[in-house]
Amino acid sequence: MAQPTQQPHIVVHSPALDGSRRVTAGDETLGIASHVDDVAEFLRLADLYVTDVAESDLIEWQGGGPDDWPGLSEHHESHGAHEA
Repeated sequence: MAQPTQQPHIVVHSPALDGSRRVTAGDETLGIASHVDDVAEFLRLADLYVTDVAESDLIEWQGGGPDDWPGLSEHHESHGAHEA
């Protein structure tokens, strides 16, 4: 008998050529993340509340961990400075 409270298998896939990472829950794509905060937001929108995305055992990080966003870190640093 299946357990209705079972959490789906969350995967943050290997970075694409542009550094973005696909986030899936089972067979469903939750979104394309360009930062660890995007992963947290996708999970929240799917009613999967994870308090610490980087350390959660519910999330499988493929091709690098939560700090691995090749080619995108410069974008986020300049984007934050641009808003000021």
